[in-house]
Amino acid sequence: MPRKIESLFVTGPAGRLEALLEEPEEGVPVEAAVVCHPHPQHGGTMHNKVVYRLARGLRKAGCVALRFNYRGVNRSQGTYDGGFGETDDARAALGELQERYPELPLLAAGFSFGSRVVLRLASQTSAVRRVIAVGFPTRVPDRAFVYHVHVPKYFIQSSNDEFGPKDEFSEFFASLPPPKHLDWVTAEDHFFRDALAEFERAVERIGRERQHAAGM
Repeated sequence: MPRKIESLFVTGPAGRLEALLEEPEEGVPVEAAVVCHPHPQHGGTMHNKVVYRLARGLRKAGCVALRFNYRGVNRSQGTYDGGFGETDDARAALGELQERYPELPLLAAGFSFGSRVVLRLASQTSAVRRVIAVGFPTRVPDRAFVYHVHVPKYFIQSSNDEFGPKDEFSEFFASLPPPKHLDWVTAEDHFFRDALAEFERAVERIGRERQHAAGM
């Protein structure tokens, strides 16, 4: 039976949000994940190649993946709101997953700006059980909210990330409270150039490890 793929609109606080819901390629879903894209003012959309690979890796690990465009991006209504409104958009997407899959634990995953969105979201709600933060930009100020995330935090970082250099990121990661985990992917830049397949495998591996740890 073909997996479910559905284009939809999620009702957000600033209007409707364009979204894409995809179920796993095989088996019954074991988690539901909202997946957040990079900065909307720098070309970020839910179709970004890293976000696509992030969602696909999660699906391979048994997750439902809900990608969406923040307010003001493509067919989503509203205007950019400095990361705060975008966090509210992610909360609305999470609510959509809760309604559709009430029996599943919820995961929040995001790339770059999206990693900040999902970590901020996890600091504000107990609904998020786990977080995957990809390409977290340590050179962006205001990181205090990350220290209030007490669920498992899985970071995936490029070895040559210009927005989160290795030494700088390592120091930041060491300062975070547990539970936490870090995967380095040997790549050319922030966007995992020449290493997207390895990145996707890391996502899938993390997904399966977390399910095993939860007794799934």
